[in-house]
Amino acid sequence: MARQIITAANAPSSPLYSQGVKAGPYVIVSGTVGIDPSTGSIADDTIQGQTRQALKNCEAILNAGGAGLDDILEVGILLTDPGDFAGLNEEYARWFGSEPPTRYVAKLGVDVPGLLVSIRMTAYVE
Repeated sequence: MARQIITAANAPSSPLYSQGVKAGPYVIVSGTVGIDPSTGSIADDTIQGQTRQALKNCEAILNAGGAGLDDILEVGILLTDPGDFAGLNEEYARWFGSEPPTRYVAKLGVDVPGLLVSIRMTAYVE
């Protein structure tokens, strides 16, 4: 199966990994954080603000791969502080309505100053 590397200018990137990969009908978005691509800095110091920015960044990568939020099958979320779970859900609910994708939430295993959340996702495009 051929795969295509996805790059979105309006999402943060790293030389260590691809923002996303499209393989067949799947678009897989790497762990994405709440960095504002216009400033290169973490967008907010709240879990809601970082979740919002991380989801905006994921959406930009999905769009670059020909997918959208309605195509998401699965979302994986890593939290620095599990105590932020309620705040995460507050913002997450604004993005995914009555039929949200499958999801898991776990504790982030690395310590990056100021970073509260990392989000990855898989979409299916027919």
